[in-house]
Amino acid sequence: MGMGKIEMEKAAHILKLLGDKTRLTMVKILNSHDCCVCEFVAMFQMSQPAISQHMRKLKDAGIVGETKRGQWVIYSLIKDGDMYPFVQAILDNLPDQEYRLQLLEEKGLRISCD
Repeated sequence: MGMGKIEMEKAAHILKLLGDKTRLTMVKILNSHDCCVCEFVAMFQMSQPAISQHMRKLKDAGIVGETKRGQWVIYSLIKDGDMYPFVQAILDNLPDQEYRLQLLEEKGLRISCD
């Protein structure tokens, strides 16, 4: 990988995206689980359009991918992408977010959309 100007700009762009706490948390969760948009709605108490907007920014940066499953949209981290090693290095230093998924399960809101 070249360490030219573009790479630095890309890195800065990713850090800017992940500088948003909600997006950072979402990416950390996606590092261990694919999530349905509805799960993020329940988890972050945000509207579906707000979640989709966050995800669109991450998708445009090549960090997140989406799969449509019927009416559901499932988000996942693109782990074979150019950006992943950089993103992973950041995520490795963050606290686990499993409790968020456990809370959803306790409330009966963890959706298996498959």
